[in-house]
Amino acid sequence: MLAHAQNLAQDLAPGFADAALESQAVFRACMNALARPARPVPFQTGLVPPAPLTPELAALALALADHEAALWLDASLRTPAVRAFLTFHTGARLTEDPAQAAFALIADAAACPDLAGFAQGSDEYPDRSTTLVIAVDRLEAGEDLVFTGPGIKAETGQERVGLTLAPLPSGFRRQLAVNHAAFPRGVDLIFTAPGRLAGLPRSSLIRGEA
Repeated sequence: MLAHAQNLAQDLAPGFADAALESQAVFRACMNALARPARPVPFQTGLVPPAPLTPELAALALALADHEAALWLDASLRTPAVRAFLTFHTGARLTEDPAQAAFALIADAAACPDLAGFAQGSDEYPDRSTTLVIAVDRLEAGEDLVFTGPGIKAETGQERVGLTLAPLPSGFRRQLAVNHAAFPRGVDLIFTAPGRLAGLPRSSLIRGEA
């Protein structure tokens, strides 16, 4: 077992070259995306993490997770190489219970668990909820999902903004509507694709949902 751990350490992919500077840049990009809901923004990173962890998922994990923030991984990410990379570079405790996670990394978006299964926070402490970071293949402006809410009109002058995301799990529109209805409880979401990301806070209301 010790030899196996040593081999993993030797083969470990590097993290940020300048941890403080790069973490701050990623954190700012994340906060800007959540403040401007459903708008794709450029997001570049030089990380080369072990597959199937994408560079964008890795960068956000390294910037957001730490020893005080439990991290949940979807089934596709529960490999020894991914676990070693994340625990070494973030110090985060990995949890198998989504309801205990401060952050969740999801590489297989089509198999994303129901949003209601993650930590929802409370009316008194809405920040005690999970932020989901989800990798998708397609992330661009579009009309597949249309949102209104805080931060949308202020940025564009328009009452609504559209976003195309794929793949997504079945019933995801309903889940987003339920998540918004629980405000101030509920989860926040960050979607990533190669070279870009978009934020979707719980305050954003999906339109056209019965």
